[in-house]
Amino acid sequence: MVVKVFIANQSGSTAIKKKQQDVLGFLEANKIDFKEMDIAAHEENRKWMRENVPGEKRPQNGIPLPPQIFNDEQYCGDFESFFNAKEDNGVYAFLGLTPPPGSKENIGENKTAKDEEPPHQMVDLEDAEEESRKPESPPDGEPVEKEDKEEEEPVTEDEEEHPVTEDEEDEEAVTEDEEEVDES
Repeated sequence: MVVKVFIANQSGSTAIKKKQQDVLGFLEANKIDFKEMDIAAHEENRKWMRENVPGEKRPQNGIPLPPQIFNDEQYCGDFESFFNAKEDNGVYAFLGLTPPPGSKENIGENKTAKDEEPPHQMVDLEDAEEESRKPESPPDGEPVEKEDKEEEEPVTEDEEEHPVTEDEEDEEAVTEDEEEVDES
């Protein structure tokens, strides 16, 4: 089984180029074997692609645009289908391939509801900070003990500490005992 991606190497549309690159880049990154089928340079590729895209999958104008993805002769889908499969971690199923061991598709199939991790809770940082500032309350039934702390009073400008000048740095600190000795 070979995945075939029908692309247009000489497309003038940047949207088509981006979609093609997204599909090809994903397949390369995940080491999925594929074959690029250029519809711009090879008329037979364009004709084959147009004939093999199912009628219900064709756009309103009837002409399917690249990228179109097939697994051998089996139609897988267009870019939109590929993108949805990628978002749902279902690319291997989309391509008709067996997922490799350890892939998200395998893990998802083997998980049960009890194995799933609970969703992560969003925490508002402002609420968390406010909560951390609150004093801890004792467990129910225990008496509340007040600490013997004096509440700090606001500091006035006169009481604020001022930076030490060089002259003050040179003076040695004088203790209360030394002050008494100096006075006598």
